[in-house]
Amino acid sequence: MKAQALADHLSENPIDDEYQPLNTYFPDEEVKSVETISEDVNAWKMFFDGALNVKGVEIGAILISPTGQHYPATAKLRFFCTNNTVEYEACIMGMNMAIDQDVEELLIMGDSDLIIRQAQGEWETRDVKLIPYRQHVEELGKQFKSIEFRYIPCCHNELADALATLASMLPYPGNAHIDPLEIQIRERHGYCNTVEIAPNTQP
Repeated sequence: MKAQALADHLSENPIDDEYQPLNTYFPDEEVKSVETISEDVNAWKMFFDGALNVKGVEIGAILISPTGQHYPATAKLRFFCTNNTVEYEACIMGMNMAIDQDVEELLIMGDSDLIIRQAQGEWETRDVKLIPYRQHVEELGKQFKSIEFRYIPCCHNELADALATLASMLPYPGNAHIDPLEIQIRERHGYCNTVEIAPNTQP
């Protein structure tokens, strides 16, 4: 809009005595989202996510122990998947990881509302492509002493999403193993950590 047009509009529509400005204040409008996750010292946590892009279909899951140890996994799928089936594939991969670790209590979190509600039994599954997935998740759930499914926003599922994206970036045609990442906290510049060691001639 040109500045002159805006000036003309304001001059032709002056504010009268009955004009009341809109109250656009929203309490806590600076807060994007708030979520409280109950902590259980004995429960493991599992995050899962899937990705469909021009490079293919990828899934990611991360298992977190009560002590904070992270076990990430990612896979590239070479068969047809929809948005919902790829989410189920990621969830199943994470559940199998937990079973291999002999996990008894598991909290599963994902950003697919459909998958979480179906796994909780709140929504029925009528899609023929999803019925076997739903049944398999139910069977896997029986191998845990306690299992809970919980929906989380995408902004809280970034690590699982990053793992799924990582699979699309690997150019290897077959299986690839990458050692778990070690994330460090550095308080100083890299050149400050350099230490010169003199040769030790003593026995």
